[in-house]
Amino acid sequence: MSEKRYIVELNPEERAHLKSLINKGKAAARTLLKARILLKSDASSLGEDWPDERIATALETNTGMAYRTRRRLLEEGFAAVLSRKKRATPPVQPIFDGEAQTRLIALACSTPPDGHGRWSIRLLAEKVVELEIVESVHFNTVGRALKKTISSHI
Repeated sequence: MSEKRYIVELNPEERAHLKSLINKGKAAARTLLKARILLKSDASSLGEDWPDERIATALETNTGMAYRTRRRLLEEGFAAVLSRKKRATPPVQPIFDGEAQTRLIALACSTPPDGHGRWSIRLLAEKVVELEIVESVHFNTVGRALKKTISSHI
């Protein structure tokens, strides 16, 4: 067995919080697993100070998970271990940014083309591409952009 690099020493309040989290059982499975790992790896007088291999076997995970959980606790803090990291950027960039959405709304509020009583979402999608506001767009995307805008102003 190797020497532990990140030694966890929980105070009584942190231990109580982790135990209540586990007892309630309402948190995500990964959060509960991390709470159990921290309790088992606690090297304070109240803790069990298990090695990573024993934790991994007992909790049916791997030693890397135990190591990363201990490291994150000491580097980023108690709250960071139990919560997920927020994404810096969305998975897909929005097609309608501020300017494009403004132009779409202005187009939707304008008079419809000849032969049409009102703007349809499909007609708006075609016109947005024709005016080169965006390169290409599906009519559902136009509908979502308008729905989000209209509902936020009511």
